[in-house]
Amino acid sequence: MLLTTFAVVMGTGAFHAAFLGHYGFLTTSRLEWELAYAVLLAVSAYATGLPDKATGITSALGQAVPAVCAAAVGISLAQLALDSPLLPRFVVGAGALLLTPAYLGLAALSLRERERSRYRERILVVGDTDEIGALTEDLLSRPVRPAQVVASVPLASVRGRGSESQPLLDLAHEYNPSVLVLNRQAAADDSVVLQAAQLHARGLKIRTLRAFYEEWMGKLPVVELERVSLMFDISELHRSRYSRVKRIVDVSLAVLGIAMLIVLLPVVLVVNALTNRGPLFFRQLRVGKGGKVFTMVKFRTCYADTEDQSWTQDDDPRLTKGGAWLRHLHIDEIPNVICILRGDMSWVGPRPEQPAYVEELAGKLQFYNVRHLVRPGLTGWAQVNYGYTSDQFGALQKLQYDFYYLRHQSLMLDLRVLGRTLRSVLPRA
Repeated sequence: MLLTTFAVVMGTGAFHAAFLGHYGFLTTSRLEWELAYAVLLAVSAYATGLPDKATGITSALGQAVPAVCAAAVGISLAQLALDSPLLPRFVVGAGALLLTPAYLGLAALSLRERERSRYRERILVVGDTDEIGALTEDLLSRPVRPAQVVASVPLASVRGRGSESQPLLDLAHEYNPSVLVLNRQAAADDSVVLQAAQLHARGLKIRTLRAFYEEWMGKLPVVELERVSLMFDISELHRSRYSRVKRIVDVSLAVLGIAMLIVLLPVVLVVNALTNRGPLFFRQLRVGKGGKVFTMVKFRTCYADTEDQSWTQDDDPRLTKGGAWLRHLHIDEIPNVICILRGDMSWVGPRPEQPAYVEELAGKLQFYNVRHLVRPGLTGWAQVNYGYTSDQFGALQKLQYDFYYLRHQSLMLDLRVLGRTLRSVLPRA
């Protein structure tokens, strides 16, 4: 998609320079505006979900048209504000027209590849009933990479009994899987490992349950959380360079966030006066890094005196009309840039919870407090993969994503989370 975007914009620019404007394509400041337009188109397309989030051609069209229109309007407004009309209207219009069918084609290719991938990755699982059931359900709901379970068996049925007994090889021959997944007990069983080694030599991919969850689901399985809670480095703790750079990025983006807060404040004041009467801000205690309790600040979205300690829900009955609009666009979160500036939060990290919930969950899950080793985030890997949760089960599901984030914490993963957050906000807007 990036290559197509830049090729179309640069191509229309070169055509305009050679045949319409008669100027040097590479020697003019128009080139900078063309590059900016291409970047804006690529960001808009990604934010709307192209090419990999389309569910069909109609869906792709509903993503492509707003993306190219937003980019065209955005670059035009930028030129108007800067009084620099250097980007030809031909490039803006022709680029948008040509990229719309191009994005549709890329979405169709992506959709076809996802369908093919789902049937290409055939999984044979060795584990207990609960593990197999959870894995199968996760593959049907929120996989990072599509796959299907073609067979699942308990450990006892694949243990070799004698040199001639190789039940795991027989199953692989029968179901022709592309990946063999072994739970902890199976991976520690010598007879199973010997059979798996033969399958590995034949080209079959072998994964432990934990490794499979990380690659295909983007999280760690519940059964592995406590076991691995101390077995990986956390960049924010163990890599000082990452910690320093992350803080610089946090502060830099928070300064931009303060500017956005100032711009949006009059709008929120009007919305509050018309449909959301009461205090402008909502303050609540949350647990941060090292278990330190801090005050989180948001625009109030619920009726006054009803934002109690209960779980937040997607369709929260406590929401006012104006508050629902603020939450729908995630505007209610913008005051949290103050928390980021003062060091209580980061842009990306595990979502901070209320002290009462932390105490409750930490009492039931001994490894829960590991998530408090880093600064909590305004957004996070769990939020972009699971969304809001309204019960303890959802909290446990999100904890699996939090552990994945802690294990793989990096600037690239942070940028990926921010990109997916943008993607989740703009289409809903």
